[in-house]
Amino acid sequence: MTPGSNLPLSAARVAVDVTAPVRLDVSGLLLAADGKVRSDDDFVFYNQPSAPGVTHSAAAGGGDTVTVDTAAVPEGIDKIVVTASLDTPGATFAGTEPTGTVRDADNGSVLASFTPPRLGTETALVLVEIYRRDGGWKVRAVGQGYADGLAGIATDFGVSVEEPAAPAAAPQAPPAPPAPAAGWGPPTGAPAPVAPPPAAAPAAPAPAPSAPGTGKINLDKGRVSLQKNQTVSLVKGGRPMLSSVRMGLGWEPAFRGKSIDLDASVIAYGPDRKKVDNCFFGKLMILGGAIQHSGDNLTGEGAGDDEAITVHLGGLPPEVTGLVFVVNSFSGQKFSEVAKAYCRLLDDRSGEELVRFDLTHAEPRTGVMMAKLVRQYSGEWEMTALGEFVDARTVRGMTKPAAQAL
Repeated sequence: MTPGSNLPLSAARVAVDVTAPVRLDVSGLLLAADGKVRSDDDFVFYNQPSAPGVTHSAAAGGGDTVTVDTAAVPEGIDKIVVTASLDTPGATFAGTEPTGTVRDADNGSVLASFTPPRLGTETALVLVEIYRRDGGWKVRAVGQGYADGLAGIATDFGVSVEEPAAPAAAPQAPPAPPAPAAGWGPPTGAPAPVAPPPAAAPAAPAPAPSAPGTGKINLDKGRVSLQKNQTVSLVKGGRPMLSSVRMGLGWEPAFRGKSIDLDASVIAYGPDRKKVDNCFFGKLMILGGAIQHSGDNLTGEGAGDDEAITVHLGGLPPEVTGLVFVVNSFSGQKFSEVAKAYCRLLDDRSGEELVRFDLTHAEPRTGVMMAKLVRQYSGEWEMTALGEFVDARTVRGMTKPAAQAL
C-alpha cells in the first residue's frame, strides 16, 4: 500500500502486525466520530491490552500485534488507529522502516502491507487505520508522523497524559497521589506507590517509561520562532486555530546583488500526496477563495513581506490535508544571490505574527520549500519549517519534491 491508499477488508477479524529492526511500542486507539477516544479505556497497548473488539499482543515473529474483531467493535466507534513509537528515549525513525502487515486473524493470510516512506525526525506515527465505510470495513495506509512521541498521538486523540506533579515546597506529608490515567502508570503487578515519611521532603518524581510528557510546541506562549524541521501545532488555549491565517514570504537581494524576481506559491495536496491545486501569481485564488495570493513582486525591494498567501483554514475542503509553501526564481537567479529570506505565519484578522522561520543558509539552486501546513487527524493544523532547496524555476517543478516533503 502507499500513503493514503485504502482497501476493503475481506475478513471480519484482522491482525495488524507491526515490525521494525528496533523495539517499538505499538498501540491501538478506538475513535468515535469526533476523532477522539470516548475515555482512556479506548487506548489499547501492552499495559492495557484489551478494549471491546480490539486486543494487543506480542507477534509470534517479533514486534507487536493489534487485532480488531470488527463484529465486536461498539457501534459508536468509527475507526481504530494503529500507532507505533520508538522504545528508546530520544531516538527517531530516521533510517528505520517500520512495516504494518494486515492479516486475516483466522487463517493468517496477508491482506495488505504498508511501510511509510521517507521517515526522519519523527518519534511516533500513525501507521494504519481500520475504519467503517458504507456498512463494511476498510484499511487505510496513513504514515502520519509525530515529533513528540506516543504522548503527542495520545493527546491529539483525547487520551489523558498526566505530567509528574511538582514537589511540595515544605517537608510535610503529601496528599495521597491521584490515580493515574489508564495505562500510564507502572505495569500490572507492580507495587503501589508508597508515600514518603513526613520528615522527608519528597524528591521530584521521575516519569514512568510509559508516561512521556507531551512536549508539543503550540501558540500558548506567544510567537514561535522555528528552526529547520521544527513543528508547531496551531493550537491556542486548547483550541485548534481554524480562522484565516496569512503566510508572508520575504527576501532581499544579496548585499552586492541586483533586484531579484522571486515567486511565492502554495501547493495543496490530498491525503495520498496528490496535488489538488496550486496558487501563484498567475492564479491568485483557488478552492473557492479558501486560498488567495497577494500578487507578484518583481524586485524583492522594500520592507515587509514581498508576497503573501492567505489561507482560510476553516474553509478548506476536506480533501485538502497538506499545504506546501514554496519560492522559485523564474529568471534563473540562484538563492545564493538572495539575502534574508523568511516566512512568517500571521493571524489574518489581527495581524499578529504567530510563527516565523528565517532561512539561515542558501544554496545555488532556483527553488526552495519554505514550510508546510499539515492537517492532523484530530482536526488541528501543524506548521513545519522546511528550508529545502531544489532545482525548479516554477511552481510546476515543485509539485513532486513538495509532495515528498509531506
